[in-house]
Amino acid sequence: QVQLVESGGGLVQTGGSLRLSCAASGRTFSSRAMAWFRQAPGKEREFVAAISWSSGTQYYADSVKGRFAISGDNAKNTVYLQTNSLKPEDTGVYYCAADPNPWRVGVRRSSDYPYWGQGTQVTVSS
Repeated sequence: QVQLVESGGGLVQTGGSLRLSCAASGRTFSSRAMAWFRQAPGKEREFVAAISWSSGTQYYADSVKGRFAISGDNAKNTVYLQTNSLKPEDTGVYYCAADPNPWRVGVRRSSDYPYWGQGTQVTVSS
């Protein structure tokens, strides 16, 4: 069984920064891509950022481009999300996701990822 565990969330003021971390444990697997999604109260889960290990390409939602940066270690199935210039609308539960299937090409949909963490809360106060 694969487990993803997020950490690094918290309460921060507008303009502040947080570094989220996600580490995989349990059954060994090789991931094709890892990503971060978030869900605000009363809203659907939305894509934030992803990284494709084979190409090294990083993908971002327009709402976080230029403010957030995704990075990680493929060999360790670890991914980070550096969040800068945070805004109140960035508030939500941030989820880490991983996909081990080499045949898949998508990175922006929740359905692209079979493995999910429990989430870490990020709250940005105005």
